[in-house]
Amino acid sequence: MTVIHQELATGRWHELTLAEQLGNIGSEVGRTKNWRGKDDARFQGAFDRALELFDLTLADKRWKGLRRREIARAREVFCDAATDGGMYTVTLNALERYFFDFALASRHHL
Repeated sequence: MTVIHQELATGRWHELTLAEQLGNIGSEVGRTKNWRGKDDARFQGAFDRALELFDLTLADKRWKGLRRREIARAREVFCDAATDGGMYTVTLNALERYFFDFALASRHHL
């Protein structure tokens, strides 16, 4: 598998706070939403980048227990929403709003 975020995958990702990690995931969720139905290659690129960031976050040993479970569930819900899986009723718009709060918190160091 090709690593998209080379610098982050070598350890920099694990230096970020959880809010920073989730805020960055949210950026890719937003890009996925924006390219859906408009440009398949860009949609797929954003989708793949989001999944890689989810996986890097799940590999971060600081996140355990319920926190890790929530991250894994968010990944699952994202996949479902992006592919019209129908397992959940959550939309990419709702996920983008969910992750926006983390981006906002990371900028205000909360």
